[in-house]
Amino acid sequence: MPDNHTNDTSNHTAAKTKVEKIKQTLFNQRDDINNPHTTDTDGAEETHFGYKTVNKAEKQARVADVFTSVAKKYDIMNDLMSFGIHRLWKRYAISLSGVRAGQHVLDIAGGTGDLAKVFSREVGRNGHVVLSDINAAMLEVGRERLINAGCNNVDFVLANAETLAPFDDESFDLITISFGLRNVTDKDAALKSMYRVLKPGGRLLILEFSKPVFEPLSKAYDLYSFTALPIMGKLIANDSESYQYLAESIRMHPNQQTLKQMMQQAGFENCDYHNLTAGIVAVHRGFKA
Repeated sequence: MPDNHTNDTSNHTAAKTKVEKIKQTLFNQRDDINNPHTTDTDGAEETHFGYKTVNKAEKQARVADVFTSVAKKYDIMNDLMSFGIHRLWKRYAISLSGVRAGQHVLDIAGGTGDLAKVFSREVGRNGHVVLSDINAAMLEVGRERLINAGCNNVDFVLANAETLAPFDDESFDLITISFGLRNVTDKDAALKSMYRVLKPGGRLLILEFSKPVFEPLSKAYDLYSFTALPIMGKLIANDSESYQYLAESIRMHPNQQTLKQMMQQAGFENCDYHNLTAGIVAVHRGFKA
């Protein structure tokens, strides 16, 4: 007589091994973050890195250096720099998400997992969340944090926002990117990739620093950004240059109306934005028909 118990055990072991291999592949799929910008594809074409002008092929590595440097101190610096207000900004963005139980959510440039942690709870056991980031150090911090929080419906994927190569077309009900779009070399390519992997009827939320709409506040904000931020970066993270880049990258990011137009050009419909803290931050929203 065949040993059914042995067969069941073998099948279970094989299935478990397959799942583990898939998870390992998802987390270690480093080929998917290959820089799409090379001297062959872009020649000597230039872009901005903060206020500096660099070759497109260089920017991704420079941004990677910044976030590898600040990963361990990222959360505490966010609290200090924004006086804790970043938590309210994220809470408001989540309130616009319309996320429901059973949905599939992709959090791009998810870093330490603030949004993904909430989405994990909201989608429930029948839902699924993917926390993706281009930076392995940031993703590892988020992975450790969410696993410790018991978020067992989350996968962690190294992915380039410009291509989102690991993901199939029309895979997600909701896509979010929080304080990450300004660091992307080709924002138009990233928006088109987000449109590709979003399901019809799904929505995109972009939470990002923007342009203050109140001139006196804008001047005070500039003074704070270019003096206090690098000093705090030096004292807390032993890295003033990365926080100098942060201040500069915010000023180089498209303003509210320009980003809305970029989303429309990528195919999104019913696009709008909501200014927070007088436009220091804005939440942009768009839908795929």
